[in-house]
Amino acid sequence: MMPYPVPGDFRVPYDDLHVVARNLVRPECVLAFDDGSLIAAHGSGGYSLVSSTGDVTHYVERTGGDRRYVPNGIALAPDGRVLFADLGSRYGGIFSIDRQGGLATVVDAIDGVALPPSNFVMVDEHDLLWLTVSTRNVPRSRSWNHKVRDGFIAVIGRNDSRILADDLGYTNEIAFTADRRWVYVNETYAQRISRFPLNGTADQPQLGPRETVAQLYGADLPDGLAFDSHGGLWVTCIASNKVLLVRPDGDVQTVVDDGDPVHIERITKGVRDGTLEHADMQTPGNSRLGNVSSIAFGGPDMCTAYLGCLLDDCIRSFRSPVPGLPLPHRNRRIR
Repeated sequence: MMPYPVPGDFRVPYDDLHVVARNLVRPECVLAFDDGSLIAAHGSGGYSLVSSTGDVTHYVERTGGDRRYVPNGIALAPDGRVLFADLGSRYGGIFSIDRQGGLATVVDAIDGVALPPSNFVMVDEHDLLWLTVSTRNVPRSRSWNHKVRDGFIAVIGRNDSRILADDLGYTNEIAFTADRRWVYVNETYAQRISRFPLNGTADQPQLGPRETVAQLYGADLPDGLAFDSHGGLWVTCIASNKVLLVRPDGDVQTVVDDGDPVHIERITKGVRDGTLEHADMQTPGNSRLGNVSSIAFGGPDMCTAYLGCLLDDCIRSFRSPVPGLPLPHRNRRIR
């Protein structure tokens, strides 16, 4: 086996981060495409398109109803529909939105049970829709601790909808290994990165027993994740405002760190004691990263890492020493 090529001391200072686009609204999730464009979640009910030249266009729902949609994870389906996971205050689900702001429900229930606020969505190369729900608790803050384990991973096929893994500690983003043998998942408030063997068939997947890949501590709350082409897993952490790299041998190194020590101490105690409240997570303290929440590899050589966030108005980027693993949506186009 060739040695992993990222140096163990590789770090990116905050001042080396490049601002790619501004005037965004809660760009929690970022997707990168092979034409140089990006799309990001728009917290007011839609998505933002960033062209290869940096121009920003917003597409926001215009249904005029009483429900307030909060796009969290976003995806681009093979047919060009932009999808988002709705992290609303009480209800969730997966919805599509067109360029005129029209919404359509993709899925809002599994086995007849309405989906709680939903975190993440992706459509794989086999046209299966994968989604995560962080918790069944309303409000979500009841699960911002080490004890509650009621999140799940589900898959939506042509003929059925199934929960594949349950009892997770605040399920967040998922990612597949290049050989599709494993599904990795961030469990944010359990503070761990887990993986499941991917079994079954392409159209009827199953997940085997959970394994812990890395246990995190302090205020490292894993949110976004992406593989590079050499098997390294890059992870964003809200609260501590770090980008971590889980090397193929399991070692964890810090690549970006812009945490506020006072805020980190407060969040660490709150997670441990189960006393976190909504307001505690609505500030990054004095961090300039705005609760970094997403990482996506793009650019012509796949060596540009784009960072989304919860509490700032911009997407930042840095250059990686290795290319990211291309994802199925990379060559798709918005309808």
